[in-house]
Amino acid sequence: MAPLVSVLIPVYRARATLARCIASLRAQTLADWEAVIAVDDADRDYPALLEAAGLADRRIRFVGTGGVRTGVARARNRALEAARGRLVAPLDADDVFAPERLATLAPLALARGAASDDVHIVEEADGTLLRSWLPPGEGPVELDADLLLDDPVPVLPVVDRGLGLRWLEVPICDDVVFNLLLLDRLGSYPIVRRAMRVYRQRPDSECNAPDAVFRAEAGYRRVLAMLDSGELALRPELAQKVRASFRRRITINAAFGRARAKGWVGSYQAFVARLNRCGRGSERSRATRTTAR
Repeated sequence: MAPLVSVLIPVYRARATLARCIASLRAQTLADWEAVIAVDDADRDYPALLEAAGLADRRIRFVGTGGVRTGVARARNRALEAARGRLVAPLDADDVFAPERLATLAPLALARGAASDDVHIVEEADGTLLRSWLPPGEGPVELDADLLLDDPVPVLPVVDRGLGLRWLEVPICDDVVFNLLLLDRLGSYPIVRRAMRVYRQRPDSECNAPDAVFRAEAGYRRVLAMLDSGELALRPELAQKVRASFRRRITINAAFGRARAKGWVGSYQAFVARLNRCGRGSERSRATRTTAR
């Protein structure tokens, strides 16, 4: 019998973090899930690693991407191809879910096509909370294009597979592009104002690599080129907002590059947190934090 939720986990050099990730999944209050782990490196010992940690589980399956470091988008799509659930939930191998995440979001995703939550962005090295996204409150916030594009927070929704969406291979910002396709289809979807996912900033992650500034700019310019060519087909009003947002991201990314070169910050999310503390975050972001719908 097919599970309700397929959790898609791309894996690349994840021996230090995968056990923690899977432990959070096995702690879910909703037990009707499977995990499809797409291995994107040459390490074939991940099943033994989980077994040694006491985390072997019949709901966990492994697939290969057919290469090494083919990218998170391709790995998620490979896991998606093998998934059997009505809903899919991406989970990075260095992140964790709170126990109630799937149980909370699955009914909303079934009703609306997608649902997500707030997120805690944490430094891996010392557990420092860099920032969250939304203030606590009652009832969900509607995620629309304005809110998504306003603040560079990684949003990983639980999604109905019936929408037929896949991840496009765009450097750094494949999650944003996926959500844009989702919003183009749905218009908006609910975000629970409770952080049920911890997004960990690792020093060796793709977003913090030595070439991250250049890769990010390449990704942003790739999105703009895809809009111009029609490869990324969005409603005209949404496409206009995306163009303005990604041009702004190019400027912010360049400022981050200068700040990192001077040793002022170590990660992009730390840079954004500093901007927000200095009152330089966007107007909509600050308004959302005080008047969330």
